[in-house]
Amino acid sequence: MAVEVSDVPGANRYEAYVDGESRPAGIAQYIRTAELVAFVHTEVEPAYEGRGVGSALARAALDDARATNLRVLATCPFFAGWIARHPDYQDLLYQSRSKVSD
Repeated sequence: MAVEVSDVPGANRYEAYVDGESRPAGIAQYIRTAELVAFVHTEVEPAYEGRGVGSALARAALDDARATNLRVLATCPFFAGWIARHPDYQDLLYQSRSKVSD
């Protein structure tokens, strides 16, 4: 099974297509700023769950974030869990720089 992932900036999401199908097998929605990309929702069609579509989405999206020097805010539980299981992507996580003063 071949999974192809592409960014669709006009829709603010990544789409995963399996074996050249015309409908996406999965999507990862995001909000992007000049410094940060927040992954807010991931959805995989039931027929493709457990077959690596979500992982392909996460890897492609995070590789793009790295290539464009964006920090990542993983509000989507799937992305948060995926990053937790893949330490080589944890350096991308957004860390607040603000300090709370007493």
